[in-house]
Amino acid sequence: MPTLTRWFVKTAMVYLAFSLIMGIWIAFGPVLGQGGLAGLFPVYLHLLVFGWLTQLIFGVAYWMFPKYARGQPRGSETLGWATYVLFNVGLLLRAAGEMVAMRQTQSVWAWLLVISALLQWLAVMLFIVNIWPRVRGK
Repeated sequence: MPTLTRWFVKTAMVYLAFSLIMGIWIAFGPVLGQGGLAGLFPVYLHLLVFGWLTQLIFGVAYWMFPKYARGQPRGSETLGWATYVLFNVGLLLRAAGEMVAMRQTQSVWAWLLVISALLQWLAVMLFIVNIWPRVRGK
């Protein structure tokens, strides 16, 4: 298994564990008299769907899709690492921005969400560029 795939998969598992802990915390909110925790639901969903599911898909696709060429069997490793970094920085900024924006409605925090979305979009575009040539028939 390539190093990049291991990083994607292990990071995905960390997001899975953390998002499920966050889901339990949100569910206990009303019981503990902290109904405001329901505002964390978008963060929970982003960490679960993007952090766990999408990242796992990226890692497995990078590993398992048909080889590109002998010299670069998985395409550009640089693009792969750029995808990993941009995706995770964007996701962490999104989580932080959502939690702060929940309490403060200043436009500065809204811009943090825009920047995080752009970073994630850029990561997805890099992933597509890198994996596209590997999607072919026999």
